[in-house]
Amino acid sequence: MPIRVKSRAPQGGQRTESLRTPSPRHKFGFVAELPDISEEDTFREVVKKLSIYIADTVQLPSTFEQLRTTAAGDGLRALVDHLGRTCTHPAIVNALLALKWHYGTSVEDKGLMDARANACEIVAWRFLTHLSEREAVDYCLYEIPDSKGVERSSPSDEEEGEIDEHSALLAQALHSSTGSSRRTPQNASTKRNLLLNSISRLTMSMSADDEDGEGEGEDPTANFTNLNALEIAAIADAKRFLSQNVVQKIITGIWEGSIIFWKDLSVHSEKKPQFYNPNTADPFSRLRVPKYLKSFEVLFFITFLFLYYGVLLERDPTRITPLEIFLYLWFAAFALDELSEWIDAGSIFYATDIWNVFDMAMIAIGAVYVVLRIVGLETQNPELVDLSFNVLALEALFMVPRVFSILSLSPYWGTLIPCLKEMGKDFIKFMVLVVVIYFGFLTTFSLLGRHHLSLHKMVMNLTKIFFGSSFVGFELMDQMDTFLGPPLMIIFITLSSILLTGSLTGMLSNSFSRVITHAREEYLYVYSVYVLEASTSNRLTHFYPPFNLLAVLIFRPLRLFLPSDNKFRKARILLLKATHLPIVAVIEFYEWLTINSSKGTQYSGFRGPRQAVIGSPHPTVAKRFAQSRLSNSSLRPDNNPLGQLRPPAISAISEGAIHGRRAQQQAADEAVEGRAFGQNDTDVEVRIADLTAKIDRLTELVLMLQTQSSTTLGNVGVA
Repeated sequence: MPIRVKSRAPQGGQRTESLRTPSPRHKFGFVAELPDISEEDTFREVVKKLSIYIADTVQLPSTFEQLRTTAAGDGLRALVDHLGRTCTHPAIVNALLALKWHYGTSVEDKGLMDARANACEIVAWRFLTHLSEREAVDYCLYEIPDSKGVERSSPSDEEEGEIDEHSALLAQALHSSTGSSRRTPQNASTKRNLLLNSISRLTMSMSADDEDGEGEGEDPTANFTNLNALEIAAIADAKRFLSQNVVQKIITGIWEGSIIFWKDLSVHSEKKPQFYNPNTADPFSRLRVPKYLKSFEVLFFITFLFLYYGVLLERDPTRITPLEIFLYLWFAAFALDELSEWIDAGSIFYATDIWNVFDMAMIAIGAVYVVLRIVGLETQNPELVDLSFNVLALEALFMVPRVFSILSLSPYWGTLIPCLKEMGKDFIKFMVLVVVIYFGFLTTFSLLGRHHLSLHKMVMNLTKIFFGSSFVGFELMDQMDTFLGPPLMIIFITLSSILLTGSLTGMLSNSFSRVITHAREEYLYVYSVYVLEASTSNRLTHFYPPFNLLAVLIFRPLRLFLPSDNKFRKARILLLKATHLPIVAVIEFYEWLTINSSKGTQYSGFRGPRQAVIGSPHPTVAKRFAQSRLSNSSLRPDNNPLGQLRPPAISAISEGAIHGRRAQQQAADEAVEGRAFGQNDTDVEVRIADLTAKIDRLTELVLMLQTQSSTTLGNVGVA
C-alpha cells in the first residue's frame, strides 16, 4: 500500500520557498544580446564581441557537463544557433579557442573563469557541427591574417630563422605581426611567453588602448597571426575540442596526407592548406606527410638499434671500427635533429612528450660514451674503454622503448600512456613521504645498532623490509637493542608492509580510475599535436636524418659568406630531391598499391561544397549553408513558438526534401570541382544518377510513412 505524505507548514508562518537557495538559472538566461559579427570585423573585434556575450551569459561557476546538458548552457545554445544562422566570419572558431585559452589561464575567480573557458570550447565544437565537413575544414585551417596587411614571409626568411621541422606547431607561433621575427629569430618558449602576456589582455577594451597611446603593435591578438584554429586549440589545451569527431577527421586527413600544406617544392612555393591532388601536386611534397615522417623515423631507429647491437657485440678495445663510425654518424644526426627541436620548441614544451625525455637521455648517454671511448683510446687506458662500453650498454634502456614508440599512436597503447604518466607523478609524490619516514627510522636504527651493524648494511636491510622481506626485521631487532629494538621494528614493519603499501596501492588505483575516464582525450591531444607539428612547418625544405648532417655540412658554412637568395634556396631543393629520391619512390609505389583505385579523389572523404584551396570559407557558400541550417533548425520542436510537435510525416517530408536539395547541390559542386581536378564527366553523371535514385527511394519511403501515419490517426479517431 503506497504511503501518503502530507507536508506541514513551518512554524511561525514562514514559507518554505523563502528558505531555499535561489536558482541560478536566471544567470544563464537569454538576457545577453547576441553578438553581431560581420565578415569585415578584425580578429580582435570578433574576440571582443564574443567575450562580452560569454561574460554576460556565464556568471556563475559551472562544470563542463552542466554547461553541456543543463539549463546553465541555454545561452550557449542560443549563441551556437545564432552563429550557425548568421555568422560567416572565417576566424570565428579561432576567436572562440583564443578566448578559451584566455579564461583558462586566468587566476582570478578560478571557478568562474574555468566555466567561461569550457563555454567557449563548447560553442566552438558545436558550431562546427552546424557545418558541412568541408566547411569545418575551412574554419579549422583558416590562418589569422596580419591586421597590418604585411605580406607573409617567404620560405627564404623562414629558413634563415629556423633549423628544424618537427617543432612546427610552436614554430609557427614565432611569426610576429611585423614579420621581423624571421630576421631576429626567437625560440618558441619566448613566443609562448609573448602569447601568455598577450592572452591576459585579450579582452581589454580597444578604446582604452587607444587612450593610452599604444600603437597597433600592442594589439594583444597580434601574436596569433598565422595560427589556425587547430594550433590555437593545441597550445590552449582544448582537448575536448580536439577529440570531437569532426576535428579528428581533419587531423586524420592531415595524418594520411589527404590535406597538405605544400603543393610543390620550388623557390616561390607558398604554404597554404589544400586537398591533395596527385595529378598536380609535386611527389616530393609527400615527404611532409606525418604518416611517412613517422614511418621513416621508425626505420631510422631500427637502423640505429642494429648499429648499436653490432658495436656492442664487436667490442673492439683497440681501435674505432667502421661500424662504430656509422654509429657515431647516427648519434650526430639524431642529436642534431633533437637539439634543433628543443631550441625551437623550448625546454618546457619539449619535455611534455615522454619520448622526448627518452631522446635526451639517449643523447646524454651517447655523449658520455664517445668521450670515454676516445679518452680511453688516446691514453691507452683499458679501464676507461671498458667503462665506455658499460655506459653504452645503458643506452638499451631508452633505445629499445624508443623504437617501439610508434605504438603510442595506436588507440590502445596511446590510452594507457597518459594513465601511466599520471600514476608515475602520484607515485613520485607519495615516495616523498616514504623517504621522510625511511630516513627517520634509518637514523634511529643506525644509532641503536652502531656496535653490530654498519650504515650500509642497515640501509640494505631496511630497503628489503620495505619491499616485503619482513622476516629480516625480526632477525635484526634483537641485535640493535633488546629494549627499544623490537617495538620500533614492529612499528616500522607495520608502517611499510601494511599502511604505506596499502595506501600506495589504493592511491594508484584511484589515480588510474580518474585518468582513464579522460585518457581518450589525452591520447587524441598528443596525437593531434604530433600531426600538427609534423605537417604545418613554415620551412620549405626538410631533410630526414641522417641527410640533415649533409645539409648542415654543406649549407651552414656557405651561409656565412653567401647571401640567402633564390639560388641558395634552389640548391637546397636540388640537394633534397637528390638525397630523398629513393624515399619518394617508395612512397609513390606504396600509394600506387594502396590507393590506386581512388587516385584523384583522396579528398572525397569530406562531405560538403568542394574547393581546391582550404582555409578561406567562401562567403556565398557559407551564406547558402547558413540559410539551409536556418530552415533545418525550424524543424526542431524547441524552435516552435507554440511548443507543439509537427506531424512526423510532414517533418519527414521536409527533411527528405532538404536532404534531396543538399544532395543535388553537393553533386553539382562535385561536378564543378571534378572538372577542375581533371575528373571524367561520365563518372560525375553516374554519381548524380545514383544520388537521384536514392532520392526517389527516400521519397517513396516518406510517402509510405505518411500513409501509415494517416491510417493510424484514422483508427484512433474511430476508436
